[in-house]
Amino acid sequence: MKVLIIDDSSSMRMLLGRILDDLGVEHDQAQDGREALQVLETEGPFDLALVDWQMPIMDGIEFVRAVRSDYGSSGPRLLMVTSVNLLESVVEALEAGADEYIMKPFTKEALLEKMAMLGFELS
Repeated sequence: MKVLIIDDSSSMRMLLGRILDDLGVEHDQAQDGREALQVLETEGPFDLALVDWQMPIMDGIEFVRAVRSDYGSSGPRLLMVTSVNLLESVVEALEAGADEYIMKPFTKEALLEKMAMLGFELS
């Protein structure tokens, strides 16, 4: 399994990276959607992308739409990991092509549960 972490916060990228390291999961990082698209092209394929919503240059929703446009259902599963918590925002993300949504702050267990819902069983 290979995961792409996309977040403009270096501390959030570090936190998610540590969780994945503890699980023995290979991962890479990007600090915005545009950089993430480049990483997908050069370092892919990825099984899962953990996507923040609010980022400079290209936000998470723009990234989700671009991935679905470029890769369709053959691209990585997309899990929004964000502090945007309005119901309308969840609906917008899912309609844009996100597969699942988790709100910050979250626990390791909650993240694992969401990943399991997407078919990734880790412990």
